[in-house]
Amino acid sequence: MHTKEEKTASFARLLEIMDALREKCPWNAAQTMESIRPMTEEEVYELSDAILKKDSPAIAKEIGDLLYHMVFYAKIGEETGAFDIADCLDKVCGKMVFRHPHVFGDEKDRQLTAKEIADTWEIVKAKEKDGNKTVMSGIPDSMPAMLKAMSMQEKARGCGFDWEKKEDVWPKVEEELSEAMEAAESSDPDAMEGEFGDLLFAVINAARLHGVDPEAALSRTCSKFRRRFGYVEDMLIRQGRRFGEVTLQDMDALWDEAKAKGL
Repeated sequence: MHTKEEKTASFARLLEIMDALREKCPWNAAQTMESIRPMTEEEVYELSDAILKKDSPAIAKEIGDLLYHMVFYAKIGEETGAFDIADCLDKVCGKMVFRHPHVFGDEKDRQLTAKEIADTWEIVKAKEKDGNKTVMSGIPDSMPAMLKAMSMQEKARGCGFDWEKKEDVWPKVEEELSEAMEAAESSDPDAMEGEFGDLLFAVINAARLHGVDPEAALSRTCSKFRRRFGYVEDMLIRQGRRFGEVTLQDMDALWDEAKAKGL
């Protein structure tokens, strides 16, 4: 591992590279916060993939890519006179010190568990100067719905608004499932959308309470479905058959073969 001095030198090198790119590279010089935003979103997903795969070299690479983007935004802010990288770092350092009084403040001798800290997180944040005016206001509208649901549920938990026992969530899931089934029978599009949304939110809540990342869980199931459906498609090709020429029972039989093979 690197020393603190080596880490500081590496970060300084990144800042120097960014300065040179903005001055001498036409593409980099033409970029704006708006133009690089979609690329930043892509980098976040690439980091997420690397983490899920537990690929340490890839994680390090993707963290570097994200750091480059953060420095890029800060450089653009500096050029407009709005802020620079020091402002960004000072803000996050100040925020972290304020939010951890048990480490940096008057409560530093107080022994807290991770759960106790998490359970009061939003209450501590609410005391911040220039913080979000409401608990939910810090959640971006553009965040994917599943991640948004998780974030909302975690923020509510940080205010003490959560199920007392994780097992208590299952009756709610069953209630929402029943309501979704009733809405489906009514064929009312608006009612179905509302009830299916409630059902998904309840299932995400159940996953969270049981320590399961719903995004990772669904991604795992999607990968499994891809493998098994790919097996069905491959076997049909080998047999000289095509979709549309076989029955559902034929495809189910191939699906069961894939499942039996552990795909």
